[in-house]
Amino acid sequence: MATSEFPDLPHFPAGVELAEALTVASQQLHETLTPHSALRTAVRLAVHLMPGADHAGISVIERGNKLRTLAWTDDVVRSAEARHSGREQHGLWEQLWNNPIARITDSEGDDGWDVLADLGLRSALSLRLRADRRRLTVLTAYARKPGAFDEEATRVGRLFSAHVSIALDSATVREQLTEAMHTRDLIGQATGILMERQGIDAAAAFESLVRASQRENVKLRDLARRIVGGNTP
Repeated sequence: MATSEFPDLPHFPAGVELAEALTVASQQLHETLTPHSALRTAVRLAVHLMPGADHAGISVIERGNKLRTLAWTDDVVRSAEARHSGREQHGLWEQLWNNPIARITDSEGDDGWDVLADLGLRSALSLRLRADRRRLTVLTAYARKPGAFDEEATRVGRLFSAHVSIALDSATVREQLTEAMHTRDLIGQATGILMERQGIDAAAAFESLVRASQRENVKLRDLARRIVGGNTP
């Protein structure tokens, strides 16, 4: 990855430089406006920040070994994770249900990781971002060299993933609040249209909107959008 993508980020994160790099990374993560943009920024930063990383991806892993890649730095990440999805559960993913980190030292030596070896990816470091009983959100860094992720790389990765988790939670809350405000505005506009059209007050218009939503089994937000758009049910 080109250093110019993050000109303010110290290139080698060690000691004081690591603290500075994490501060700059945190600022850039929190400047993102949506969870999707936070994820995309996180994978690009991961390659720049984490020693040894050549590629990175963020995925959701569900019980039953269902894996969906949400963000990636390169197509090789999508290929690796797409080829693995649906295979027999492997120890790397199993570990992450109980531990915050998991590593592959050498895909050519670790049984079951020929998928990575075939793509020229020799080692990997996975860090848990979110977890519940049904799914995990995981940041994985990949390297073309075996044994790329030592204890120092793991330490940096864990510190960085903590910032990613916080930024992702913040972006999710912002998105939810934005959607709630947009929904409120839509419902307000739809209520106003019904008041004018039917000559009723606000309470009656809202009640009419709710009844129509229940009758048609349509979300109130979607019904309001239709009314505002001129498509009255």
